Amino acid sequence: MNVTSLSQIEKNVSNLPRDEQLLLVERIIHRLRKRNIEEESDIESQLAMMASDPFVQKELGKINEEFASTELDGLENY
Repeated sequence: MNVTSLSQIEKNVSNLPRDEQLLLVERIIHRLRKRNIEEESDIESQLAMMASDPFVQKELGKINEEFASTELDGLENY
C-alpha cells in the first residue's frame, strides 16, 4: 500500500466520530494480535514437525556427538 492510500485512509478515519475511531482501532489491534497468535502457533507446529523428523534427529545426534567432549570442560554450572 502506498503513502497516498494510507493518507486517504487516515483522512477517512479522522472523519469518523471518536467512538467509531476507537472501535476501529480496537478491531485492528484484535486482528493483529490474532494473526500474531496464529503465526506463533504455526511456527511451533513447524518446530514440532522438525523435532520428530528422523533426519533432523540423526543430524542432532551427530552434533551432540561432535560436541560431547566439551561437556568435560567444567563449565556445566555456568
